[in-house]
Amino acid sequence: MKDESFQFNYLCFLLFLCFSSAHSLVRNCSTGEEEEDINRSQFPDGFFFGTATSSYQIEGAYLEDGKRLNNWDVFNHRKGNINGENGDVADDHYHRYLEDIEILQSLGVNSYRFSISWARILPRGKFGRVNPAGVSFYNKILDSLLLKGIEPFVTIYHHDFPQELEQRYGSWLSPLMQEDFVYFAETCFKSFGDRVKHWITINEPNLFADMAYIRGRYPPAHCSEPFGSCPVGNSDMEPLLAMHNMLLAHGKGAKLYRDHFQKNQGGVIGIVVSAFMYKPLTESEVDLAAANRALAFNVAWTFDPLIFGDYPPEMRHYHGNELPSFSLEEKDIIKDSIDFIGLNHYSTFYVKDCIYSSCAIGGDRPIRGFSNTTGYRDGVPIGDRTGMASFFVVPRGMEEIVNYVKDRYHNKPMYVLENGYSPPRNQEVQEQEVLNDVKRIEFHKAYLASLARSIRNGANVRGYFLWTLMDDYEWVAGYGLTFGLY
Repeated sequence: MKDESFQFNYLCFLLFLCFSSAHSLVRNCSTGEEEEDINRSQFPDGFFFGTATSSYQIEGAYLEDGKRLNNWDVFNHRKGNINGENGDVADDHYHRYLEDIEILQSLGVNSYRFSISWARILPRGKFGRVNPAGVSFYNKILDSLLLKGIEPFVTIYHHDFPQELEQRYGSWLSPLMQEDFVYFAETCFKSFGDRVKHWITINEPNLFADMAYIRGRYPPAHCSEPFGSCPVGNSDMEPLLAMHNMLLAHGKGAKLYRDHFQKNQGGVIGIVVSAFMYKPLTESEVDLAAANRALAFNVAWTFDPLIFGDYPPEMRHYHGNELPSFSLEEKDIIKDSIDFIGLNHYSTFYVKDCIYSSCAIGGDRPIRGFSNTTGYRDGVPIGDRTGMASFFVVPRGMEEIVNYVKDRYHNKPMYVLENGYSPPRNQEVQEQEVLNDVKRIEFHKAYLASLARSIRNGANVRGYFLWTLMDDYEWVAGYGLTFGLY
């Protein structure tokens, strides 16, 4: 059984949402911002409070019950992360899902976001049969959640796919991947759509394009100088192509859902991006323009096509003909193809212009929007450091990114589908300090207060999901980061 002291600690964490007094202001020493107590009444009726996970990061059982190798299995076994860790066992959620749902319920949440392992449902993609054991596993999760009154939010693709698709045609660099994704999505709609009312097609396509095809740190590990040293890849071109195929895959999957499933199943479908907030490093006009470009080259890279039907004009201006084009038919498919906007927000960065200033490490390239990001100004960090070297505690960034999205996309319904804190790594920390975990509670109170302000000012935000339920495999960072409530 998981440590009951963790359960008590985080039950208290959720209780503050319901019972803390509202509107008292104190200075938060860790963030330097005015801290506002937060309670449940500051959020709309029907608001979802939940936690989030993903399949590869928690399930384990990597070759059990008909599942075959996915891209992360192969990547970690060949190259691995810096510590040689992998997700072969992870949290053993595949065998302990009932226990995990019990601790989820103990938190008092009313929703849970998880993802479906593509290689567990379709071990060979569309080149093989549906794996009944995989379908059965997720059926049991869904039934268990609903029995406890917890609403499932399901991500179809969260960075993991059958390795065979990479070997056959290069996965997201090929338009063939669009059709494989649609086949997988259809299988999910048919198998689970009677109980799933909130679908997320793809998790963070912008981050995946960056990590897999610019930096080469995610499989298939493609990159080129100056972003990295990989055997293959083109960091200036491949991320644009991979993103193009992911956007079209989403659009086709969403069209299939709306045309054949949505009316009877009564659900909604959207997508989620990695949504950092960007602030100008100085008060100069060029840095202000660079911060606006950074938002367009990250957040709007995904949402502009799926709402307006084409890439952001900021990207068209600087990429020119290098940026792929959508045909008239494709524009018709992708435009207005989301019922809601999903945001994964963790931190805020300063941005420096690289058009009129010299920059290193690729900031002077179109793929980075001719901008460099940093967490420091004049040697002073933008906020408290966290366990993630590039993440800082900047609560006001939550309100600012929500307001940016609200204004750019006409206040379309939004969900914050990830927001989380990992404490700085300290080998000498005592167990009791870990259990008390005051910094994590301060983090979420501050970010929730920031979110509540945006809602009071009219933002149509309908849910907040904390990353993550339990410490897990944090991709190339392995098990060293502790985002978990447990």
